[in-house]
Amino acid sequence: MRTARILAITLCLVAIAPVAWAAEPPALAKARTLYNSANYEGAIDAAAVARRQAAWADAAALVMARSYLERYRQNADAKDLVAARETFVTIKSSALTPRDQVDLIIGLAQALYLGELFGAAANLFETALTRSSLLGARDRMTLLDWWATALDREAQSRPVDRRRVVFERIGTRMEEELRQDPGSWVANYWLAVALRGAGDVEGAWSAAIAAWVRSTLSPDTTAELRADLDRLVMQALVPERSRVMAVRDPQEAVTALRAEWELLKQQWK
Repeated sequence: MRTARILAITLCLVAIAPVAWAAEPPALAKARTLYNSANYEGAIDAAAVARRQAAWADAAALVMARSYLERYRQNADAKDLVAARETFVTIKSSALTPRDQVDLIIGLAQALYLGELFGAAANLFETALTRSSLLGARDRMTLLDWWATALDREAQSRPVDRRRVVFERIGTRMEEELRQDPGSWVANYWLAVALRGAGDVEGAWSAAIAAWVRSTLSPDTTAELRADLDRLVMQALVPERSRVMAVRDPQEAVTALRAEWELLKQQWK
């Protein structure tokens, strides 16, 4: 229910960092700056110039490939996705800085995701997470969100009886993340989603309540997390929980659950 919005936001957050290397040519620095300002056409052109210098050809190709991905996301022109894949395969990871190596893995994962190969994309996002110490805290959370989103999409493509194992994988990871960072907006949201996906609606309800309360531990993401939780509860958990409640009138159960959730929100503003 939030995949489209995630894609619209998070690609910028895990974008190529504008790191300044003393010997980096102006064309490559320009390409990075244009990429980070969402001028993908300009970034592709600048990266094409930078690729003419052998020492920087791979770093420039990375900017170019990531720019093609972003342009595909904007315009849904299949040629851009093809161009991104073709550019990615020319890149030698050994010629990149450690941070660019992480961005390469992320870019490959995004290419797989946009090609709807969700399970494979999740595996690459997980690989990038093992090197996430090179990313900022927000970028790491964004990467974790990508990983969970890819697994969620993979689960949705499976028969119902084969989804549980995927959601349990998400849930286990998010429980570990919450032990390290109780205020993590990604872990708080995805734990509730994972429990629901694994068939534990009551557990998901409790996780959503706990997440609402814990959301204040990270003020910068409180509003974002609470908006996501509200959608999850009202659109999914309320109707699903109402169906298993021992009441004669299902609508009565829905009304009661909505009132319970609204009271919780008022008590924990």
